Amino acid sequence: MNEIITFHIRDEHIRLGQALKAAGLAETGVDAKYAVQDGLVKVNGSVELQRGKKLFPGDTVEYQGQILKIE
Repeated sequence: MNEIITFHIRDEHIRLGQALKAAGLAETGVDAKYAVQDGLVKVNGSVELQRGKKLFPGDTVEYQGQILKIE
């Protein structure tokens, strides 16, 4: 079963790479970069290849069996 992590952002949006690192799903920004480039990350159910993709409240990120819900 997938673990759901709720992540509260302070600003209007957060970039995908930053969110992966800040939520602890990637240890470093480089790890986040390669995870996205390798097609291992889904945003709202679709594979996302842009590390700089803007995430807004309501978006979900899936990576390594975990779901990150942006709020």
